[in-house]
Amino acid sequence: MSDDPQGLPEATSHRLEELEHGLFTSDLSVNEFLLIKEVGFHPLGFVMGSSIYHTGIQTRKWGQSQELTKLTEAMYNARELAMTRMEEEAAELGADGVVGVRLDVNYYEWGKDAAEFIAVGTAVKAESGVSHRNKLGKPFTSDLSGQDFWTLMQTGYIPQGLVMGTCVYHIAHRGLGQTLGSAGQNVELPNFTQALYEARELAMTRMQDEADRLGASGIVGVRLEEKSHQWGSHTIEFLSLGTAVVKTSNEVTLPTPTTIISLDN
Repeated sequence: MSDDPQGLPEATSHRLEELEHGLFTSDLSVNEFLLIKEVGFHPLGFVMGSSIYHTGIQTRKWGQSQELTKLTEAMYNARELAMTRMEEEAAELGADGVVGVRLDVNYYEWGKDAAEFIAVGTAVKAESGVSHRNKLGKPFTSDLSGQDFWTLMQTGYIPQGLVMGTCVYHIAHRGLGQTLGSAGQNVELPNFTQALYEARELAMTRMQDEADRLGASGIVGVRLEEKSHQWGSHTIEFLSLGTAVVKTSNEVTLPTPTTIISLDN
């Protein structure tokens, strides 16, 4: 392994070197730690990646719903940088994957148009020595909890990567005539409906495209987050996240309902 991983701070090399000598760190709970071990993986270390990113300015029309492609690109690229650096730390440790991944965005007073994007998780390695890296040769990533990771492995599936799709969308303001026309009525607002529908569809489609590139057979734990960040109420980021998985075995080792009842008794 290289002494100075590309793109990582100098202090990171010292921290990772200590982990390579047998010490491990983890943000897994005790129960999650035991379940990860039960399915044949050993925690190597807590890994992270960070990117402080300046988002540019994009003009928008007051009365028109539209995707703000420059902001969409910025939010995606910033997360990709953080994820890539976390994966580099995991690769430096010789990990097969990273479990319990969390993606956060932090804002600071000194950066009005800047945000810190951070990715963290626990790097793990298969105790059998068999590689479980994904189709791209990188450690797999997953935001599943330790319990969900255990259940997934018992069904013959294994994660390929945390996949995401994003869309920053400007929702058109309603004119005075539109507002007065629907005052006091129960009526759908088609312009708002269509705008939000389209934005979510774009985010979901982009997430699925990432899964396709990994050769995944499905995505589990999908969630769709909506945040205005610092742009105001009419500009929203729709972020779709999930863990892409692939079937590796037809063997299912989950307890049957009969077994569970028997154990309870």
